[in-house]
Amino acid sequence: MATNTGSGFRRGAVTGRTQFQRDDGNWQKRDERNGQFMEVKQSDGPFKGVAKEPDGRDTSNS
Repeated sequence: MATNTGSGFRRGAVTGRTQFQRDDGNWQKRDERNGQFMEVKQSDGPFKGVAKEPDGRDTSNS
């Protein structure tokens, strides 16, 4: 399980989620299992601990 440390980084990876950069420059998360779009990050930079698309991992999507 991923845990925020409060020091600007995360311990562990966020599973079941990927992220991509939208045309407007913001990063958006997507659920790997059903493809549903999730949060859009308003601040600079990508989400911490979330794999970028394509992530190259073969997941069972379950």
